[in-house]
Amino acid sequence: MDKIVGVPKAAFIFCRYSVAILVWLAFILKIRWLVVLVFVILALSAVLKVRRAPMILIYSWTVNKMFKSKEELLNEKAMRFAHTLGTIFALISIIFLYFGNIQIGWIIVFVFAIIKTISAFGFCPASKLYSCSTNGSCCAFLKRK
Repeated sequence: MDKIVGVPKAAFIFCRYSVAILVWLAFILKIRWLVVLVFVILALSAVLKVRRAPMILIYSWTVNKMFKSKEELLNEKAMRFAHTLGTIFALISIIFLYFGNIQIGWIIVFVFAIIKTISAFGFCPASKLYSCSTNGSCCAFLKRK
């Protein structure tokens, strides 16, 4: 059963945008440690869950104290799944950037940046994948049977 949790809407937006920006900065400036930072942020978000995710807490403890935000309701399991997939994507990038072919690593970071940008604008592919897989099928045609 899915658990729906509330987080400040502005904090969730801050989290999505800041992680996407960090990945783009890593790619554009070719700064490997920024990919490591994104890995840590996403790993902690997966382990601690969305309400205690680092970027959510940073925003909630600072800006949200002065400018209260409405709550955004999120599927906790879907967000954990999304953060876990992001963590894996960042880890694969790190492995290539530090221990493998660095050019392949930057290609992976570029793809990761595109995915994070799509997520930042409100369509989270990983969350959608989670919802599809837990509902039995992603295909609307198959669901009608």
